[in-house]
Order: sequence, then structure tokens, then C-alpha cells
Amino acid sequence: MNKIIGGMFVLLIGFTLFLTPAYADWAKSFVVFDGGSYAISDIELEASQVGSVIGKVTKYSDTEGTYSGNFSNRFPKGTSYYKINDLAVGEAIAVGNGEGKWVKALYDGEYAGKGLSWKQVLTYVFGGFLLLMVFLFFQNTLRKKNRR
Repeated sequence: MNKIIGGMFVLLIGFTLFLTPAYADWAKSFVVFDGGSYAISDIELEASQVGSVIGKVTKYSDTEGTYSGNFSNRFPKGTSYYKINDLAVGEAIAVGNGEGKWVKALYDGEYAGKGLSWKQVLTYVFGGFLLLMVFLFFQNTLRKKNRR
């Protein structure tokens, strides 16, 4: 019984260590390209304004959360991103709508959920190590109590 209680305690601590809240403002449609967030505008582009393909949507989700890679909350997986002629990618990109038309997506800043940093990875490794040490401590304590 003590082992079960100790194990549950360790799991509870472990889950609270690794929970990270997701903050996303999805009041607008957007795409993420190369770590940058681009707000979808109502501006349609002519074929002469659209340059070469620079990427595509790798994940679609209409559920709020933080995702890595090139994803969108409006366009399906596989939708292409294009460079706009005479405009830097850091200002805007074109997004194909699947009907031979393109809409302008304006750069809205760096996307906050763009994957794990080394700092986060080290935090998880340290947290896992700490969790293991706490588990082993409780297991050792329970063994000593059971031997008496």
C-alpha cells in the first residue's frame, strides 16, 4: 500500500513539473512560416505579384495550442507559401487558397510556440532526473520500513 501511495505522489509531482500552459490568440486566422507568425489579410494577389514557393503548411489545427513547424489554423496541410515579388519575406508572404488565387499574409512577429529550446530540454532532463531521484528515495525508504 505504501508503495502505491509513494508512486502516486511521485507521479503527481512529475505531472505538475511537465505541464506547460499553451497561450495562443486565435481570434484571427494565421499561418506560421519559418518561426514567424503571419496574419491572413483579405488582400487578394494577382499571379504577377506572386513569386516562387517558399514552403507549405505541414500541420493544420483549429484547436488552440502551441505547435512547431509551418502550420495554420485556416489552411489545410499541403497549402503552399509563396514569396511576394518586390517584398521581403519578413514583411509578408502569399498563401495559396487552392483555387488558383493567393491571399496576402502580413508578418505579425515571432511565433511563441516554435518548438523546444535547449533551455527547455535541459529543464525537462533535470526535472526527469529529479523525479527519478525522488522515486528512488521513496522506494528505498519504503524498503527499509518493510524490513523492520
